[in-house]
Amino acid sequence: MHVRFPILAMALIAAANSATAANIIELWDQVKAPPVPTLAAPTVKANETALLLLDIEQLTCNQEHRPRCVAAVPAMATFLQRARSAHLPVFYSNTSGGSRETILPPVAPRDDEPIVKASVNKFFGTKLDDYLKAKNVKTVIVCGTGASGAALHTATGAAQLGYKLVLPVDCVPGGSLYEEQASVWSLINGPGTARVLTATTLDAIKIE
Repeated sequence: MHVRFPILAMALIAAANSATAANIIELWDQVKAPPVPTLAAPTVKANETALLLLDIEQLTCNQEHRPRCVAAVPAMATFLQRARSAHLPVFYSNTSGGSRETILPPVAPRDDEPIVKASVNKFFGTKLDDYLKAKNVKTVIVCGTGASGAALHTATGAAQLGYKLVLPVDCVPGGSLYEEQASVWSLINGPGTARVLTATTLDAIKIE
């Protein structure tokens, strides 16, 4: 019995090592998608919540490179009308090559809705955090493209600054389904965002 135990232990270790020795590239085709996440129907307070519309502009949201973003714009526009009617503050972002004029017309900003310009994290090097604090915002609804760019990194930045997150999964389009899935999974499960994030859809959000 005393002899067999170390042999068994060594066999288990060898089996474990054989499963983990290969790198992710070598195991790429063995990856299985995790279970579909459960979505919620959150209620947000209008006086404590802001809508972020990130990089919904000609350069990044077009039929050639991100057709799923173009397809998502009508739902964004409908929710934008709801948000404005409920007096939620709305904030926009551009990429380095964008401007107020390049934001797509269905979700075009009003003159009093600020725009920041940054790379993937729209808090970095901008006044977005100051704008939100000035409006007493505690929760941000993140809509943006790409899923693995502005949406992922700005949501993570917001969580690190102490904001709660509402993530409409139909409002973070990417260049591929895999990009969207990986980004949504990372935000729902990531240690920086998991505790403060509610995954939902645009039409499931209630505003009070």
